[in-house]
Amino acid sequence: VQLQASGGGLVQAGGSLRLSCVASGGAFSSRFMAWFRQIPGKEREFVAAISRSSGNTYYLDSVKGRFTISRENAKNTVLLQMDSLKPEDTAVYHCAAGLRTVLSAIRDSRAYDFWGQGTLVTVSS
Repeated sequence: VQLQASGGGLVQAGGSLRLSCVASGGAFSSRFMAWFRQIPGKEREFVAAISRSSGNTYYLDSVKGRFTISRENAKNTVLLQMDSLKPEDTAVYHCAAGLRTVLSAIRDSRAYDFWGQGTLVTVSS
């Protein structure tokens, strides 16, 4: 099982980036796919998740209306479209796959089985 994340970079505040996470080895059939982010010295923070069965999406309050998580089933890919970026969005973003994650635990990083390597997003002011 492998998750390969890409799409990070340097952008000015107000700009946009799109992150991609390609899943292989069966990871895409996980109950939930998610994005987390982490700043050095801090715990990994939930950003967004999407359900495989329903397609329902869930977000961190501070990114609602700015970020959109989606799936491209034909490409085994999960996307995170990030608009109206703010300096406080700066972090390393990780994609994750939870084989049997339940809805009540989607914001807990311990509920996920597989992780990508992370991609750095830097938003300048």
